[in-house]
Amino acid sequence: MKALIQRVKTASVRIDGQIFSQIGAGILVFLGVEKGDSKTNAEKLAQKLSSLRIFEDENGKMNRSILDTKGEMLIVSQFTLCGDCQKGTRPSFDKSAPPEIANRLYEYFIEQIKTYSIPCRTGKFGAMMDVSLINDGPVTFMVEK
Repeated sequence: MKALIQRVKTASVRIDGQIFSQIGAGILVFLGVEKGDSKTNAEKLAQKLSSLRIFEDENGKMNRSILDTKGEMLIVSQFTLCGDCQKGTRPSFDKSAPPEIANRLYEYFIEQIKTYSIPCRTGKFGAMMDVSLINDGPVTFMVEK
């Protein structure tokens, strides 16, 4: 399971030109589910992201988590994170989990984030989405579990 995360001042998802969801300060998560991923991967990733210290403390050091800052999280499914661009000029998606499995684990990951009492919004699995954000920093990390 892969998560491309960005610390944001604000982020939103539009579907068919309409705002579907939006957050204020927090983390935008693009989530990719690969073949072989399980609920255990989702649990570990949720724990990691909830405690990852990527927000600045009073000394300007990245020393605070989303729990410490009481930030929000916007979670967007993105199967292209599982794309392999090593060979040729067209990405291979052989590592991506089938949609029904990926959706189940995406939903399970969202449930796990909510157990940490993090205000959470989502995209819509499988939909074409316009994602907007104001990156805070910029601060961007790839996290795999």
